[in-house]
Amino acid sequence: RQNPLFSLFQVVHAHKPHFMALHCQEFGGKNYEASMSHVDKFVKELLSSDAMKDYNRARVYLDENYKSQEHFTALGSFYFLHESLKNIYQFDFKAKKYKKVTGKEIYSDTLESTPMLEKEKFPQDYFPECKWSRKGFIRTRWCITDCAFDLVNIHLFHDASNLIAWETSPSVYSGIRHKALGYVLDRIIDQRFEKVSYFVFGDFNFRLDAKAVVETLCAKATMQTIRAADTNEVVKLIFRESDNDRKVMLQLEKKLFDYFNQDVFRDNNGTALLEFDRELSVFKDRLYELDISFPPSYPYSEDSSQGRQYMNTRCPAWCDRILMSHSAKELILKSENDEKIVIYDHIGPNVCMGDHKPVFLSFRIAAGAGKPIANVHKCCVVQ
Repeated sequence: RQNPLFSLFQVVHAHKPHFMALHCQEFGGKNYEASMSHVDKFVKELLSSDAMKDYNRARVYLDENYKSQEHFTALGSFYFLHESLKNIYQFDFKAKKYKKVTGKEIYSDTLESTPMLEKEKFPQDYFPECKWSRKGFIRTRWCITDCAFDLVNIHLFHDASNLIAWETSPSVYSGIRHKALGYVLDRIIDQRFEKVSYFVFGDFNFRLDAKAVVETLCAKATMQTIRAADTNEVVKLIFRESDNDRKVMLQLEKKLFDYFNQDVFRDNNGTALLEFDRELSVFKDRLYELDISFPPSYPYSEDSSQGRQYMNTRCPAWCDRILMSHSAKELILKSENDEKIVIYDHIGPNVCMGDHKPVFLSFRIAAGAGKPIANVHKCCVVQ
């Protein structure tokens, strides 16, 4: 079985980033009490690996405080600085000033008291049916070659039931995600700090418009509804071809999305389904995303021999994304150098990486690129 870190290291080797940010969600997994020992092993392996030996400074922020239900987000944010990178500063949100980054530091358990980040868990009433939701965000701010930007690690709410997601278009769950993402965007541009460009990346849990997808995939099918005998509640929908021996095309349950032909999600990277990826459209005035040219990032089989196979629990969707403010878009697409190589892709297409495939964005920022955006040329004066 291939180590998923190896796929990450291949990307690092190929793109040789000078500044690398790695955002993890559900760090330690859903059964975190049993998994936290694996977290320590993962962190040690990452920091000591040969692939990362030229990164002489690092900051690691791990929310491992699973005993604190009101704060625990299971987020992990890693930042690596290449030895060739001079003068990089990180913002102290309490002191409201930048501090030069030296050495390697790991923070866990005590993220609430770390002034170098802002961390918040979404209010319980955002997603009332999930009693112990871990969804939230971590924000850090950096300044490289006079260019300041925020990096936000985010985890938004999932779809609890395929049957409920199918009922309306847009679904009730997409409304909940919309509210939570709006909350984060308002928070990072509020009046407390100078406005800078920002990148928001993580598991947005964006789903395809289930009603529209099912109606398209099963346009010529007839639907059979199966109800629970005692409550009369709908527990299963079966879509059969009208002819062709009434072959079953799709079975839908709370946690089952079993479509007979997975190739539709893989062919041409699932591009035909992008028209149903609509959740970001609400934010088009605030957020920008490069064109997606990789297949849906979730839900992959966790069988290590099935790296390309989707699980039949959910309709495959582009849950994992890298979004940015329009000023950040100007930063990466209008750099003053000739190497405007911007790559937005997924990691480990044929390797089991867990139920999500990580995505990455690689770009270059020219020296001074941030100056026209805001008054950032003085941002890195360290007091």
